[in-house]
Amino acid sequence: MRRLLVTTVHLLALPAVLVALWWAASDGSTDVYWPPLRTVLRTFPHVWTGQRLHDDLLRSVLRLLAGYALATAVGIGAGTAIGSWRRVRALCEPVLEFLRAVPPPVLVPVIMLFAGIGDGMKIVVIAGGCVWPVLLNTVEGVRAVDPVLADTARSYGITGVARLRTLVLRSASPQIFAGLRQALSIGIILMVISEMFAASNGLGFTVVQFQRGFAIPEMWTGILLLGLLGFALSVVFRLVERRALGWYHGRRATTRRS
Repeated sequence: MRRLLVTTVHLLALPAVLVALWWAASDGSTDVYWPPLRTVLRTFPHVWTGQRLHDDLLRSVLRLLAGYALATAVGIGAGTAIGSWRRVRALCEPVLEFLRAVPPPVLVPVIMLFAGIGDGMKIVVIAGGCVWPVLLNTVEGVRAVDPVLADTARSYGITGVARLRTLVLRSASPQIFAGLRQALSIGIILMVISEMFAASNGLGFTVVQFQRGFAIPEMWTGILLLGLLGFALSVVFRLVERRALGWYHGRRATTRRS
């Protein structure tokens, strides 16, 4: 119980300080583009009703999760293949470096030509940006598998899917999760950007509509909701990571104590 309390305090301390600074800095502001935080908070429940949360927030989250899941599957699958075989890595590396250098937002107009202006376009944009941290971290994680463990697995006849599951992916999982964490932040950014192009709903679309209508407090509520969404997803990701990498964190804790 005490450990949970300490973790909660550490998690909320900095956000609480930042909110307090925002409140103090904006208090008494008469700038139309910089309304007081109390005005934003007062406006929040009137803007983000149940219907708007369903039409905008839920749709944005579903697009984000779909693109993120697609990037995870492609990144881990392709990264494992590239990291496992040197010839495949030599063949793919120049193309990967070229594609990685192209910012995903630049490709939005091109993707719209092939995927249309529906949810498919937005999912592809999110996946196209999220895949690179997952892919590159998977490649490096697979390449860094301990050769002693690899020789031991070979000696015991552990090959094929069993070797992939128990040795390769398990050894690479800390770096894979590092890539997944980076991809989550990128995914939120691309979710907003993709919804600014030819959209009729979503958080990005709604924030832009408020800005164009000079509904500034309402616009700030959308930005605040995006921050809360990112924070919530980060907490959920941390819980999943702790559970999936329990063996890794336990080993690190044992190493520190020794």
